[in-house]
Amino acid sequence: MKKTDKNLMACGMFFAVALVTSNVVASKTIATGIPLFGSTIILPGAVLCYAITFLMTDVVGEIWGKAQAQSIVNWGFLCQLLSTVLIVITQLLPAADAGMQEAYTALLGQNVVFVIGSLTGYFLSQSWDVWVFHKIRNAVVSLTGSTRQRWIWNNLSTMTSQAIDTCVYITIAFGLGFGWLFDPATVPQLGAMMVGQYLLKVVLAACDTPFFYLLTRRRGDNVAPLQDRAPQASGHAA
Repeated sequence: MKKTDKNLMACGMFFAVALVTSNVVASKTIATGIPLFGSTIILPGAVLCYAITFLMTDVVGEIWGKAQAQSIVNWGFLCQLLSTVLIVITQLLPAADAGMQEAYTALLGQNVVFVIGSLTGYFLSQSWDVWVFHKIRNAVVSLTGSTRQRWIWNNLSTMTSQAIDTCVYITIAFGLGFGWLFDPATVPQLGAMMVGQYLLKVVLAACDTPFFYLLTRRRGDNVAPLQDRAPQASGHAA
C-alpha cells in the first residue's frame, strides 16, 4: 500500500466502520460450543469487527507512523461516543409501533456499565497497541535492519492489546456490572470467560498476519526504523 492521503483515508474509514459496527452487533453473543472449565466459551458478536480495528491501526502505524495511528484511535473514541449518543436518542424518540420499539431496545439498548467497559477497554487496549507496536518494531529493525519480521510486532502488539481489552471489558461489564467479582460461585465463570475469549482472539490475531503483510508490502524490506515523530504540517491527515 502506497503512503498516500487516499489510502490513509481508506484505512481510517475501514477502522471507523468496523468500530461503530462492533457497537451495533455487540449485544449478540456467539456460542462456540467449545468447553472450558466446565462451561462453554461465549464470544461477543463484535469479536470479528474489533479484530479489524487492530489490523487497521497496525497498518497505519507501519506505513504512516505512531502519531497517525494514535490519532485514529483518538478519533475512534469520539466515534464510539457519537454512535452511542445517536443510538440512545433514537431509542428515546416516540415509536410508531410498540413491537418495533421493544425489538430496538432489545437489540441496541445501551447498558451504562457495558458502555463504560467498552469505552475503557477500547481506549486502553488500542493506545497500548500503538505504543508497543512501535517499541517492538524499532527495537527489531534496529537490530536486523530489516522489516521482514513484521509478524513479530504485528502479533505481539495485537495479542497483548486483546488481553487488555478482554480483561478490562469483562471485569467492568460482568465482574462489576453483574456482580460476578463479589460472588465466589461466579468468579470461576468470569475467569473462564476471559481465558476463553482471549484464546480465540489470539487465533484471530494470528489470522490477520497475511493481510498485514499484504497491505504493508514494499519493494525493499531493508529500511531504517520508523521514527515516532509528529506529522508535519504538510503531511497526511487522519
